[in-house]
Amino acid sequence: MINQPHAIGIDLGGTFVKYALVSQLGDILFNGKLPVGCDATLEDTLDAIQESIQYVVDEAAKKGIELKGIGIGSPGVIENGVVLGGADNLDRWENIDLATIYYEKFGMPVFADNDANVMGLGETAFGAAKDCSDVIFIIVGTGIGGASVINGQLYGGYKNRGAELGHLTIQHDGIPCSCGGRGCLEAYASTSALIQQYADKTGKDVKEINGHYIIEKFKENESEAIACLKDHTDYLGHGIAGFINTFAPQKVVIGGGISEAGQFYIDMIKDSAFKYAMPDCSTNTDIVAASLGNNAGCLGAASLVIKHL
Repeated sequence: MINQPHAIGIDLGGTFVKYALVSQLGDILFNGKLPVGCDATLEDTLDAIQESIQYVVDEAAKKGIELKGIGIGSPGVIENGVVLGGADNLDRWENIDLATIYYEKFGMPVFADNDANVMGLGETAFGAAKDCSDVIFIIVGTGIGGASVINGQLYGGYKNRGAELGHLTIQHDGIPCSCGGRGCLEAYASTSALIQQYADKTGKDVKEINGHYIIEKFKENESEAIACLKDHTDYLGHGIAGFINTFAPQKVVIGGGISEAGQFYIDMIKDSAFKYAMPDCSTNTDIVAASLGNNAGCLGAASLVIKHL
């Protein structure tokens, strides 16, 4: 294993920087996380990334492992290793040349991409869509993120400005969305939207509800939970059907905490998606749960390096 090429995977979130030492085959030899905190400044975040990389560099040196590069997954729109913007939860996180900053500090190649993109790449390289060349990845959470892998390569559109799968319009002049548009898939099918719908039906405070709670109520055959989850998965199915008709992927991989509810949740999405998708487009498609869990970001970031070997 030590003779394999290895890479550093960095996963930047709103509250933590996760880091890992990853082999070419996707084995994690060392990992951890550093708290950043919601009040972190730009400088705090850059320092936390540097410290995380240094931890892995030091561990690799102890193990006698040669590192081939650094991969970074970050919120925001990223082109050629530069964060252009689009990460409102991070202080001044725009016009930041991550690739150059950390190349100059560590002297090895640095690759960076959007965090949802690298999670999708991780599932394609090492997880639920391993050995597939064409994959759609959907993260269902506070919002809906996604990634497209076409012919084994991440596809983000011209200058990496696209692949905002959560902002497919599914309802003309519908619910306002956080992106400034209306009727987006995210506004109807995110876990946040599910929680709001359940709160509206039951009169409960949204602060006392999460996706896990609704799933438990669904399993207890509570009528409101059943109705809300059916709507939620039906909306997701509508959006995924559009992706299937457009891309004809081998797999659609569903990630995010709620995707771990159980196979019944994935089956509900599948039933909806295949009801609305064109049969000729969906004939080679399966819909599955993500398998890498909390390691998806670091593994995907490392795979940005590994795919260049």
